Amino acid sequence: MKIHSLFFTLLFSLFFHNTQAQKKTLNTDKHQELITLFDDWRSFEAPPLLEGLPDYSQATFDKRWPTFVVLKKRLQEISKKDWTASQKADWYILWAEMNGYIFNYKVLKPWQRDPAFYKSIWTYKSDVPAHEGPTHHAVIELWQYSFPLDPSSRSQLISSLKNIPNFHQQAKNNLTGNARDLWITGIKDLRNQIKDLDDLLLQKGVAVDKGLKAAINDARQATVSFVAWLTNEIPNKTGPSGIGKENYTWYQQNVHLVPLSWDDEVLLLKRELARAWSSLKLEEHRNRKLPALQDADSPESYEKLAKNAAKELIDFLKENDIVTVEDYFTPALEPHLGKYIPANKRNFFWITSHYDPKPLFSHFYHWFELARMDLNPHENPIRRNALLYNIFDSRNEGLATAVEEMFMQAGLYDENPRAREIVYILIAQRAARGLGSLYAQANMMSMEDAGKIHSEYTPRGWMKTEKELLIFEQHLYLRQPGYGTSYITGKYLIEETLAEVAKEQEKRTEGFTLKQFFDNLSNIGNIPISLGRFELTGDPKQLHEIKNNYQEL
Repeated sequence: MKIHSLFFTLLFSLFFHNTQAQKKTLNTDKHQELITLFDDWRSFEAPPLLEGLPDYSQATFDKRWPTFVVLKKRLQEISKKDWTASQKADWYILWAEMNGYIFNYKVLKPWQRDPAFYKSIWTYKSDVPAHEGPTHHAVIELWQYSFPLDPSSRSQLISSLKNIPNFHQQAKNNLTGNARDLWITGIKDLRNQIKDLDDLLLQKGVAVDKGLKAAINDARQATVSFVAWLTNEIPNKTGPSGIGKENYTWYQQNVHLVPLSWDDEVLLLKRELARAWSSLKLEEHRNRKLPALQDADSPESYEKLAKNAAKELIDFLKENDIVTVEDYFTPALEPHLGKYIPANKRNFFWITSHYDPKPLFSHFYHWFELARMDLNPHENPIRRNALLYNIFDSRNEGLATAVEEMFMQAGLYDENPRAREIVYILIAQRAARGLGSLYAQANMMSMEDAGKIHSEYTPRGWMKTEKELLIFEQHLYLRQPGYGTSYITGKYLIEETLAEVAKEQEKRTEGFTLKQFFDNLSNIGNIPISLGRFELTGDPKQLHEIKNNYQEL
């Protein structure tokens, strides 16, 4: 009997392991099918070329729609049975991106409503995985060029610059929208492009390069002409620029996978604004007997302040087991420490940094994440590069905002309590600007009036010192629905995720460690935090609610 029992036990064990191996192979095959679809989808998403330029005409979008429908159907038909949470999250990434395509095609239509969409020159690298807001598929990343140019770079830049005149001509045909605020403020972006082209003429080696100079001047003249055309059209632009509450909620839930409605976000941002203001006043009372913070008043004093702050931040993260500090953290942060700015020229963020840069440098967690993408790219091709349509905002902007307060609560300012006041001022500013952007998207107020909330509810009048930042931020948030709120909504979702992870670990009598939490977020990649929560907790409730409530636009 013992021999028979042993035989059947061995047989069952072999059967079980064989079945599990077959399931694993099947799951791998199905996930590979998803990766193949991802490649096909990304190839499709880039518009076809017309005379060497992306074609954003309505007729072309309409013609391509049936092909998109086939791609969406392929996604729906992929079986996710027995998939891991990570594999299912990958499926949701494609689902969200495809919903983003639908939304852009049917509602947002930046190529029709938003003149800033046709800005081609970018002089800086974004601090998140892709440029903030809608951008076209042929932008010139001028910050990637080193002057004087080598022959290959010169040829590439000239070729790209030569596209600008024809692209602006296409824009005049495509821009049929009636979004007044987007139209007027978008002109400002194109005027800045003229300045960028003027600055390009001053780069090393350009003055003696007739071919390059000609391409720059032609692009400049085309931009001047485009700005004149846009300006002449202003009297005809009388419509709202926001997308409305219902569209906003659809976009947040089905594209950015944020499990909140427009009304939910209003309530959350009001609460966070009140919390930040009240916490600031309590901090000021607590610190009332301490000396006031003194701002750096010279280039030398700011340089010393910034370098010390960067070192203090990195040392704090390492010595307190907050996150695994990689070798690339310090070199990633150092180029962004800033420099001394006279008091009358500082915008909001550089006001804060001249008192204590650590709150702002905490937000520069962004640069650690971008360095990770470059130096230790995700092994999963779906997560390796930036997600489309700024879908990463709740994760990247949310985490960068969350760590400002998390690092503070973990003890970063124990030796300088008055710097805690700056953290609450930062939270208040982000809640105020997000709240204004919600009202603008609902067409309850103009972009200018949204900016007044942004300015008036930022403590100490620090948003009233330099108007360019105010215009830049509210314009971006009008162009990219949900971006202005993502700092606070993402922060809330990350705090919720931390709480859920800690609760589950307590149930299993495991010890929660902050370092493991942050490292796990890093390993998951730059995906919506609702997907991160799903992977870390195994709880699909938020995603199921979004999916079950989905309705076609």
